[in-house]
Amino acid sequence: MSREWVINNYSGYEGLVLQECKKQNAGPGEVRLKIEAFALNWGDMDLMLDRYSFSFKKFPARIGMEAAGIVDQVGEGVKNIELGKRYCTLPYFYYNKGASADYVTIDSRYVTPAPENLTAVESASVWMQFMTAYYPIVELSQASPEKNILITAGSSTAGNAALNIGKMCGANMITTTRFEKNRDYLLKSGASHVIVTNDDLDIGKLLNEITNDKGIHAAFDCVGEGMISRYSPALARDATIFLYGTLDGVFPQLPIVDMFQANATFHPYSLFNYVENKKLKEKGTTFVYNELKKGAIVPNIDRVYSMEEYRDAWTYLKNPRDNHGKVVIKTGL
Repeated sequence: MSREWVINNYSGYEGLVLQECKKQNAGPGEVRLKIEAFALNWGDMDLMLDRYSFSFKKFPARIGMEAAGIVDQVGEGVKNIELGKRYCTLPYFYYNKGASADYVTIDSRYVTPAPENLTAVESASVWMQFMTAYYPIVELSQASPEKNILITAGSSTAGNAALNIGKMCGANMITTTRFEKNRDYLLKSGASHVIVTNDDLDIGKLLNEITNDKGIHAAFDCVGEGMISRYSPALARDATIFLYGTLDGVFPQLPIVDMFQANATFHPYSLFNYVENKKLKEKGTTFVYNELKKGAIVPNIDRVYSMEEYRDAWTYLKNPRDNHGKVVIKTGL
């Protein structure tokens, strides 16, 4: 028998249960992976509280959108997938077929070969953060030396990836953090300016000073309600706000007046929409492969837990950390 972590209601990670299960056979167009490692993501935390952009159709349901493992079964009609080779799942919403298990069956469209020379743990850690950041920063904002881009919560994995990528493109990357201790890490990650926030800080005024009153051309925001109205006075003409998370726990009320004045666009952003598009998916995966090969982006693993320690891993991720990077589960298979 194999094992799986499931939730039976929207009670948060505290409600996760480890149970035995039967291995599912790969159906037409599917492959089965023997999971070696899977990563934790903040979106999973929101999902377990039913405040994500998707909800489960039924329970019990597995968590997890990012994993690496060995293909041990190929379904009818699947081509160009090698048995016995390591593949990674691309971030997508798999409903009750999440990655928090020893085995997972998945549509073959949503797997990609593991990057060369990376371990299973490293291979499971790169796709969500770098592909999440790639599309808004490169494809949509067209980051360049003329662009000022704000990244909220820059020490988050996707936020940090956005700093890495924006710096590659030469953009003026500005980021926020709640803690002064994160400053050096964020500067090394690609930030040109680090704003340590507090309740009294006028973020809009500071952004205008940093940009010589040009304002920010894009915001990559995972915070939401408590941040948008604080930076919206510094929106440049035709700016775009990419909201991809709600660390505040609620969907935001928009600063309509500031957005009218800047002719700004609010873009609720989900990586899944780009993974669904074959052409864009290939552009994103090609970017990750190429930059990993060049060493421009590297896996950053904070801590690895065993399969049995999944709930402990979530407790660690939820609490303030001194370290940065991905938290990953290793199944032991």
